[in-house]
Amino acid sequence: MLAIAGIIIVFIAVFGGYVLEQGNPHLLIQPAEILIVVGAALGIAIAANPPRVIRKIWNAALEVLRAPLLTRRILLRYLLMLYETFQFAQRSGMARLEEDVEKPGTSRIFSRYPEFLRDAGIREFLCDSLRMLVIGATSAAELDHLMDLDIDIQRRGHHEPAAALGSLAEALPGLGIVAAVLGVVITMGAIGGAPESVGQKVAAALVGTFLGILLCYGVVGPLVLRLEGIIEQRSQFLQVLRAALSAYARGAGPILAVEYARRSIPVELRPSFLELEAVIKRDAAIPAMPDPAPGQKEAAPATAA
Repeated sequence: MLAIAGIIIVFIAVFGGYVLEQGNPHLLIQPAEILIVVGAALGIAIAANPPRVIRKIWNAALEVLRAPLLTRRILLRYLLMLYETFQFAQRSGMARLEEDVEKPGTSRIFSRYPEFLRDAGIREFLCDSLRMLVIGATSAAELDHLMDLDIDIQRRGHHEPAAALGSLAEALPGLGIVAAVLGVVITMGAIGGAPESVGQKVAAALVGTFLGILLCYGVVGPLVLRLEGIIEQRSQFLQVLRAALSAYARGAGPILAVEYARRSIPVELRPSFLELEAVIKRDAAIPAMPDPAPGQKEAAPATAA
């Protein structure tokens, strides 16, 4: 919501100052100039990017306008979820997590965290990494390398729409100049007519330049910067999960593995150890170990014999 508020402030400041200087608001309403600048920008985006990147641009724009991805409270909940996962795996064995990582929506642990289930990238990163531990197909060093590779790939994927929007922002002032040049051409064709008509055509031409610069530096450019900040924050959070999973894979206990994760959080968002301890004591819900199947009960005496 801060992004929307910032853009509104930009428009209020620009148009408010224009009106205070006795400017005529009706002169800024030039549908032809808007069509040239906005329509050409849309065409450039379609021509320069494949369909998957265009979809990413739309999703990224919505993500920028939504609430922050991570807050102190959400980070505490993720740390609590990691603690419950590691504690359950330590008590019951890693093999017992197989159903949870295969179907996180019905998991006894993950189903309590809707923010985790909604985020496909974070959900798949954690579940895929835990799956490697469940099946015992990797060492701690190999798992750490896999997670590092996954983080790098996700970062590149999220940077695609940011780079596309950045290129579009750079093109907008040029499109404003194009609109202004076309307006000048029209004005030159009207020379010899009424002075009022020529003046209106000159004003319309200048509106195109104004629109291109305003959209570049007042709308698209700031959104690109905010999107890059979100991408960096997301990568940092994946590093938090990586720290916890790597520590647990090396043999650290649940609370120590979670402490690795807590120390990996940027200082301005990092909860204190006492906050984490209080949340664990108050809210931790470790699922009970399921009873063994009847066949397993019957097989036990035979094995002993």
